Amino acid sequence: MSSYPLYTIESAPAQSKPVLQQLQQAFGMIPNIAAKMAVSPTLINGFIGLFERVHASSLTEPQIQTLLLTNAVANASEWPVAFHTALALKEGVRPADVDAIRHGVLPNDAGLAACSALARTLIEKRGRLAEPDKKRFLEAGFSAEQILEVIAVVAASTMTNYASSVTHPPLEAQFEEFAWHAPAP
Repeated sequence: MSSYPLYTIESAPAQSKPVLQQLQQAFGMIPNIAAKMAVSPTLINGFIGLFERVHASSLTEPQIQTLLLTNAVANASEWPVAFHTALALKEGVRPADVDAIRHGVLPNDAGLAACSALARTLIEKRGRLAEPDKKRFLEAGFSAEQILEVIAVVAASTMTNYASSVTHPPLEAQFEEFAWHAPAP
């Protein structure tokens, strides 16, 4: 038996139930990663609080999905790549840009490329941005405050990426067409 069952609203720990209800309302379903994360009320409540703030930031939904997809690819986290591929396309990110990110290259859209590059740099350099890294993002039309918002997205995404890598949630049928596998090391 797995240490990380797929919880439902009914079977989840009491402190996790409100988050699962909120996700059910938002997505019309409980994403399997959340169903696995529900075993830890600490993790799932921290996750939902940060994600609410991320989606209320000054970044657009296509920018946020670009960041989330980039993070999932950079962290070689398969479930989140499929999920954020679907959401990025739904939010209007061009299929060619989504495909580029899934292959570890920058999208053609300049603003999305700046977001993707900053996210990858933050992950690869463990948050130690050099001045040229910041400058490239700012020159793409973003603000200094938005660098910090990107950090919030990276932090939120890291929760789901790491939880996915530990718990191995099954991919929902509606995301199977977006299945992705990490390249062999």
